Amino acid sequence: MATDLLALWLPIVVSGVLLFILSSIFWTLAPHHKKDIACLPRQDEVLDALRKLDIPEGSYMFPNCEDPKEYKTERFKALYDTGPWGTLNLFPARPSMARNMGLTFLYFLVVSIVIAYIAGASRAPGAEFGAVFQLVATGGILVYVLGGMMNGLWFGKRLRFFVTDAIDGLVYALATGLIFGLLWPGA
Repeated sequence: MATDLLALWLPIVVSGVLLFILSSIFWTLAPHHKKDIACLPRQDEVLDALRKLDIPEGSYMFPNCEDPKEYKTERFKALYDTGPWGTLNLFPARPSMARNMGLTFLYFLVVSIVIAYIAGASRAPGAEFGAVFQLVATGGILVYVLGGMMNGLWFGKRLRFFVTDAIDGLVYALATGLIFGLLWPGA
């Protein structure tokens, strides 16, 4: 017998709120993310150059080309061999912290709903704490620890950033498992 998703509204909401709070603490008060992203050397010169180029907001990779046929040209091979390689993400002139925080909360809530769906489909009301914790925490690890790794591998995330993100993700996963295990509806 499965557990109805609506019966899991309380652990969904509590985990969404708690993970949002934990995320806020990790990124504002805890020291472990302070050195994840380095300060750009000669920042003023780079910023001046970017302003002059007036590149629209977006994600860019370099070297890169519009047509895959260009990858085989001598010009591209030279760019590729000499570097530098990198990615550049340009945001609007003033990113909205309130918008980003709202989307972060929504992200945690949506992940909690999906994990609740999976757990509810495989655990009956009254399931033991350990069985619920194991399933929900494993789902949390898949999302919060492993979910973003592929982009990090391809787009140059530093090892330190992988490790600190994995630590955060493990805490999120265990907290989610704990909340669902404690608040799982009875039989």
